[in-house]
Amino acid sequence: MESAENLSEQVVGAEPDAAPTPVDVDTAVLLLGAGVTAITHPLVYVKLLIQVGHEPLPPTVGTTMFGRRVLYLPGFFSYAQYIVKVDGKGGLFRGLSPRIVSSAISTVVRSKVKQQVELLSKRNHTRTSLRKVVQETSHEMIIQCLSRVATHPFHVMSVRCMAQFVGREVTYGSMFSSIVKIFKEEGVAGFYVGFVPHVVGEVLFLWCCNLLAHFINTYAVDDSFSQALAVRSYTKFVMGIAVSVLTYPFMLVADLMAVNNCGLAAGLPPHSPIFKSWLHCWNHLSHEGQLFRGSSFFFRRVPVISLPSIED
Repeated sequence: MESAENLSEQVVGAEPDAAPTPVDVDTAVLLLGAGVTAITHPLVYVKLLIQVGHEPLPPTVGTTMFGRRVLYLPGFFSYAQYIVKVDGKGGLFRGLSPRIVSSAISTVVRSKVKQQVELLSKRNHTRTSLRKVVQETSHEMIIQCLSRVATHPFHVMSVRCMAQFVGREVTYGSMFSSIVKIFKEEGVAGFYVGFVPHVVGEVLFLWCCNLLAHFINTYAVDDSFSQALAVRSYTKFVMGIAVSVLTYPFMLVADLMAVNNCGLAAGLPPHSPIFKSWLHCWNHLSHEGQLFRGSSFFFRRVPVISLPSIED
């Protein structure tokens, strides 16, 4: 007969419902993040080209719901078809590698920093819900900022790889050659071009979204309302959509600064002025009424100031 210890070891070793280890969870999250990044990359690619002002396709005449004739710029599908026509289907995934690496690094950094932040938060017990929201948002801000520091160099590389479509350059190829080129020509600062507006936009998004959701759930949603719990569960999501629209100009400026004056046609005249700072870029876009350029994939109207006569 087998001893009780051997039997217990066999039972433990054959346990089918063993809890997944942190390594398994992290690996699953990394793979999921890489998959989502790859699937959504064509959207990011088309958005980036629209942001830099590259409009290779002519506008088409359309009508509004009130019957007024306007000119519409091509939407996502038309733009994507044009990219496939020029570069093939693989062209839709230009600049994907740096984004996958950025996603993986962000996941690891967030996981490690979150563990440390949670240990610190356990020592501080907040009494009021507002203080709790402020504390949690502060922790989220720290995690977001550290993640951005670690991943922004790869964001710059990805943006420049995609922007090469405008001038048909091949300057930025592999990640290694891109790292060498940026470091050789611009130094460490070249990896953090556009970093400030990106961080400012993300921090504003966190604070506005969390605080607005808190105040709405606390003062606008009455506990006597039968669907109060359901409404509160969606408040932060809805606020996230609304606030993301308001903070979009920061993301646009960050992407434009990553390309500006780096040697690519997309960041040089006549495609783009050379900006002295991100505030200069912001002021230029504001003056041109283009602070939300690229925020929509469909029903993109030609700016009124450039509309030709279409009465005939």
